[in-house]
Amino acid sequence: MNSQRIPLSLAAIWNMSFGFFGIQFGWGLQMANMSSIYQYLGASESDLAILWLAAPVTGLIVQPIIGHYSDRTWTRLGRRRPYFLAGALLASAALVAMPNSSTVWMAAGLLWVLDASVNISMEPFRAFVGDLLPPSQRQLGFSMQSLLIGLGAVLSGSLPWIVTHLGYGGGPTPHGQIPHAVHVAFYLGAVVFIGSVLYTVVTTAEIPPDGTLPLAPDAGRSAAYQIFHGLFEMPLMMRRLAVVQFFTWLGLFCMWLYFAPAVGTEIFHGAPGSEAYQKGVEWSGVCLSAYSFVAFLVSFGLVALARKGIGTRTLYRTGLVCAGLGLVSTSLWHRQELLLVSMVGVGIGWATILSMPYAMLADAIPPEKMGFYMGVFNFFIVLPQIVAAAVLGPVVKHLFAGHAMPAVVTGGASLLVAAAALAFVPRDNPGAA
Repeated sequence: MNSQRIPLSLAAIWNMSFGFFGIQFGWGLQMANMSSIYQYLGASESDLAILWLAAPVTGLIVQPIIGHYSDRTWTRLGRRRPYFLAGALLASAALVAMPNSSTVWMAAGLLWVLDASVNISMEPFRAFVGDLLPPSQRQLGFSMQSLLIGLGAVLSGSLPWIVTHLGYGGGPTPHGQIPHAVHVAFYLGAVVFIGSVLYTVVTTAEIPPDGTLPLAPDAGRSAAYQIFHGLFEMPLMMRRLAVVQFFTWLGLFCMWLYFAPAVGTEIFHGAPGSEAYQKGVEWSGVCLSAYSFVAFLVSFGLVALARKGIGTRTLYRTGLVCAGLGLVSTSLWHRQELLLVSMVGVGIGWATILSMPYAMLADAIPPEKMGFYMGVFNFFIVLPQIVAAAVLGPVVKHLFAGHAMPAVVTGGASLLVAAAALAFVPRDNPGAA
C-alpha cells in the first residue's frame, strides 16, 4: 500500500474527512447535554461522574477491537467504510432515543449505546488518514479533521440555545422532563451524523490491499491474543505520548463533566430544574460552541502551517498551555460573557489536541497495524475518563463541598501537566525498545 499512496488534493482530503463533522456533531450534543439531561431526570451533581462512566468504558472496549478487525477487513465498501456506516446508523438511532428517556438509568443505558456507536465510526476515521495519505500529508489530514470537528462542535453545542431563541424551545419544562429544545437538537443531530458519514462513504474510495497488510487473523492466534500482545509492542514514542494523552483527557473530561453544572449553579445561581439553571446550561452550550469555533478558526492556521512543514511539537505544547490557562481562568469570572474569554484559550488547545498527537503517532506505528494502534491509543483517552468518573464524584462532594467549578479548575491544571509531559516524548521513533 505504501507505493500507492500519492499526495491528494485539498478537496479530496476534505471529502475523506467530512464524516468527522457528523461524528463530532453527535458527540458534541452528548458532551454538552448529558450532564443536564441526567439532572433534569433527577440526578445530583455527585452522581454525574459515575453516570458518565459508560462513555470511557465503551471506548476502552470498542476501539481496539474495531481497529484490529478493520485492519483485516476488505469488502465492496473497503476496509474502514463499513465501520463508518454501521456506527453512524446505530448512533443516529441512539440520538433519536436519548431525549425520550424517562429515567436516569434509561439515559445511562442509551449513553452506552450512543458512545459505543460513535466509537465504531470514529476510530477507523483516524486510521483512514494513515491509509490514504503519504507521511508528508498526514499532519494536513489530521488538521482537516480538526477543522471539521470544530465546525461540528460549534453547531452542536449551541443548537439547543439556537432552537430556543428561534422560538421552537417549547416553553417551560415540567419537573423531571427533558426540554423540547433538546429533543429538536438531538433529532437534527441524528440526520447530520448519518448524512455526513454517507458523504464520505460515497465520495472517497479506499486503496485495495496489495498483499502486505493482513486481512485475516494470524493462524492459531485469537484476536484477543493479538490485541493483548500488541499492547506490549507499542513504540516508545507512543508510550511517552500516552502520558500526555492521559493528562490531556483527564482535564477535558473535568470540563465536559462539570462545566455546565458550574455555569448553571455558580454563574446563573440556579438549581437543577429552575429556569435560571436551564439558562445557565444553555449558555454553557454557547461557551462550548465558542471554544469549538475558535478551534475551527485555528484549524485553518494549522492547515496552512502543515503545508509549510511546521512541526507539530511546538504547536501541540502551545495549545495545551492555552487550554490549561483557559480552564483555570473560568473561576475568575462572575459575568457570563467573560467565560468566552476563557474559551479562546480552550479552543486553541482543542484544535491542536485533535490533530497533533495523531500526526505524531501515525509516523511511529507500522501501517499494517494502523487501525489497531489508533484504537489502542484511545486507551489513554478513556482511562483518565474512567479515573475521573470513579474519583471526581467523591472529590466534588467531600473536598469541593458540592461545588462544580473547582473540578473545572482541576481540569486546567491537568492540561498544564500534559504540556510539561510532552518534553519527554522522543523527537523520532527509535522503535519499540
